[in-house]
Amino acid sequence: MEEKMVLRLMRVRENAVIPKQATEGSAGYDLCACIDAPVTVEPGARTVFPSGLAAEIPRGTAGFIFTRSGLGIKKGIHVTNGVGVIDSDYRGEIHVGLHNLSDEPYTVQPGERIAQMIIMPYFAPVIEEVTSLSETDRGAGGFGSTGK
Repeated sequence: MEEKMVLRLMRVRENAVIPKQATEGSAGYDLCACIDAPVTVEPGARTVFPSGLAAEIPRGTAGFIFTRSGLGIKKGIHVTNGVGVIDSDYRGEIHVGLHNLSDEPYTVQPGERIAQMIIMPYFAPVIEEVTSLSETDRGAGGFGSTGK
């Protein structure tokens, strides 16, 4: 029988919400704002929210923080750095930066689901500096486009 991977989470704030998958097929675990009072993010502004959680992410994987579809599409609220990355050796509190790209203020409520974390494997190849690279049909052409 295959051994299940375990994501160990620890509350570092009393009111932290332990995330759960919404459905059996959900890839992400919702992270909630661990705040005591509502916080308004003004249009164009960025605010960092604590999750109240620290994690022991399995070796060979990382936690990737993505925008929740509902917030991004409906409200214009996005994870500040596009995708946040939590390394497997980080043990501090997970924070989520949100950026209000809309023209309306948005108020985050205590315990509100603000982002989703997906645990994924990554590859860390050994870096080798070289003086040339192998040839391909494309070569260096078409940066930003394949030209088609």
